[in-house]
Amino acid sequence: MKRRDVLKTGVAAALGTAGATLAAPAIAKKRVEVTMVSTWPRDFPGLGTGAQRFAKRLTDMSDGRINVNYFAGGERVKPFDSFDEVSSGNAQMYHGAEYYWKGKHPGFAYFTAVPFGMTYAEINAWVHHGGGQELWDELSAGYGLKALPCGNTGVQMGGWFRKEMNSPDDFKGLKMRIPGLGGDVLAKLGASPVSLPGSQIYENLVSGALDATEWVGPWNDAFMKFYEAAKYYYYPGMHEPGAMLAVGMNKKWWDGLSKADQAMIKAAAETENSIMMSEYNANNGAALKKLVNEQGVKLRKFNDDIYDAFGEAAEEVFADVQKHSKLAKKIHQSFVQSRNEVGAWLKISDEAYLAQRNRVLGV
Repeated sequence: MKRRDVLKTGVAAALGTAGATLAAPAIAKKRVEVTMVSTWPRDFPGLGTGAQRFAKRLTDMSDGRINVNYFAGGERVKPFDSFDEVSSGNAQMYHGAEYYWKGKHPGFAYFTAVPFGMTYAEINAWVHHGGGQELWDELSAGYGLKALPCGNTGVQMGGWFRKEMNSPDDFKGLKMRIPGLGGDVLAKLGASPVSLPGSQIYENLVSGALDATEWVGPWNDAFMKFYEAAKYYYYPGMHEPGAMLAVGMNKKWWDGLSKADQAMIKAAAETENSIMMSEYNANNGAALKKLVNEQGVKLRKFNDDIYDAFGEAAEEVFADVQKHSKLAKKIHQSFVQSRNEVGAWLKISDEAYLAQRNRVLGV
């Protein structure tokens, strides 16, 4: 064989071997079937459609290799059973609000919203750059979970009431649907907080089993038709100033994924975290106008006496939380530090600008 032929054969063989080596990882990537449960009704605006968007986005981003089979609340398990379904490994993912799990550990509430807590901009800063994600990981790992931000509703309304709320005493004996630490605050004022999934609120409000309820904001609340049972709509909600939603995953399953797949899930979740917030901001204003102008809703603002009472009760609740465990205290202290530092900056940036802009424009 001529030297030239030997070289050609050798190069071809080398290229073939290299090609096989390069192609092998792509071929080796296996299809990943994911069962995802949720706390939201199917096709529910914002909360439910956001969870469904995330599931579809992850499937699309992976070209179908990661196939997410989505189940809305009640389709596979009851909404509030989502935590145990994923923790046990029966499903790989859930989408919900972490404060639903405060009965497991009060620290979970901080990763949705707590009274006098953080806005969307503030909680993102804490989670991504203030040690929040690390504390969330530590908390979740104790239950076999890994969670990430995956949506936000922004500052929520204070709720729907059958009567006007003129003083803190008006909360005594009030039966109100309000989960999380916000419910604990109202309990300090003598109310009876009730935790119900969204699908059960309307019927209980109409029947009189509830005297009041909070849910989200004008866009979602109009869809739920709460105005048919309660006409007084109060703001602002001290209990959820920036309610962050989450995708929770079975930790053993998560740890078994490749770094690339983990990065893909993080990217899909972070995208939904941003899109959902912009969606709420885009829809709430128009929905509120219709509620007031077409449904006769009476918009009211909590007075300072009520808000001061909220604040005093919240401090009692936070004292109780910190007694729960070292981890609960660590989460609270980190949260407060970040709230103070980021909030101080926003006071002279966003807050000051909006006040002046609205003054000049007469808004």
